[in-house]
Amino acid sequence: MYTEEMVSIAKRENNTKRAYLVVNRLQGKHIPVEPDQALEMFRALGEKVKERYPGQQLLLAGFAETATAIGAAVAVELGAYYIQTTREEIPGVEYLYFSESHSHATEQKLVKDDLDPIIGKVSRVVFLEDEVTTGNTILNIVRLIRSHYGEQIRFSVASILNGMDTESQERYQAEGIDTLYLVKTDHSRYAEIAGGYAGDGRYHRAEYLQKDRSQIQEIDIPGALDARRLVVGRDYQNACWRLWEGVQPYVPQGGGKDILVLGTEEFMYPPLFVARGIQLSGHRVKYHATTRSPIAVSLEPDYPLHERFELASLYDEGRKTYLYDLARYDMVFIITDAPQDKGGDGGRRQPPGLASLENALRSCGNENIYYVRWR
Repeated sequence: MYTEEMVSIAKRENNTKRAYLVVNRLQGKHIPVEPDQALEMFRALGEKVKERYPGQQLLLAGFAETATAIGAAVAVELGAYYIQTTREEIPGVEYLYFSESHSHATEQKLVKDDLDPIIGKVSRVVFLEDEVTTGNTILNIVRLIRSHYGEQIRFSVASILNGMDTESQERYQAEGIDTLYLVKTDHSRYAEIAGGYAGDGRYHRAEYLQKDRSQIQEIDIPGALDARRLVVGRDYQNACWRLWEGVQPYVPQGGGKDILVLGTEEFMYPPLFVARGIQLSGHRVKYHATTRSPIAVSLEPDYPLHERFELASLYDEGRKTYLYDLARYDMVFIITDAPQDKGGDGGRRQPPGLASLENALRSCGNENIYYVRWR
């Protein structure tokens, strides 16, 4: 069902470590997608994990930022323990730090405080990724975990795409790391393909003009679970149901509307879950998310991304984030777990992150915008 045809190659901006980025058209990160398409693909990967390890007690770990929804969806499917890596700061915890060699933001970490009590209770740690190329990042964290917890732990990597060459696969076999995937990809020409694109798309610098807060409706919904900390798949799904129940009263009855749901950076599965709920209500829904990745955009018809909006991060106003290929919708729901920022003028003005995101949406004709904060 899933083939390499769902993959497009994009050009990384100012990255000498890897010139290209593999963009999955069904994943719901950079390219807007119907939520059921993304979730169906994630469930297909979950079925492979379930079939390979029947009856085993698993700890699933999703990689930030692009694979957090994949990991959470598989954990929900299996009812397994789940934790994601993160680049955000969580107060008062101890981390395991490791590097992501090809990324702009190289520092990744897992909350060691949550691994300590659970690692001896699971039979295997399964890392969830959108795509694996060399496998070096996962190898780094496997070796780090073994150095802390011993050599007896078994590891696997489950990914949507696997582009490992023979040498990389043999290295994994030698380390005893199992691999599962939906699609085998050949990366040998990806750098060449990326280099052939002009990068002449539409670029928009961040606009931090701070508008009156009354121009956007803000909704606080309690009951959040943070998957940067250890959760159980079933509990996480129940929390997402409560989030959807909080959003549902704001969704028009009767269906037929064009609605966009936006996740933010590492926070992807709960808004995707809500997007699916809105879709089941009879609306035409697209889902994608803001990202730290600065990707070149290009006007060639076969290039995956054509327009880029630079934003201030909702999590750290000094950090740039990006959003690609916005369109006009009847309604937009931004759903985030970013901490509340009171903004300027005693809270009468928006913080830069929300202001830049609202400006990007309004520049495309979006007027009916809801900002949902899960807390």
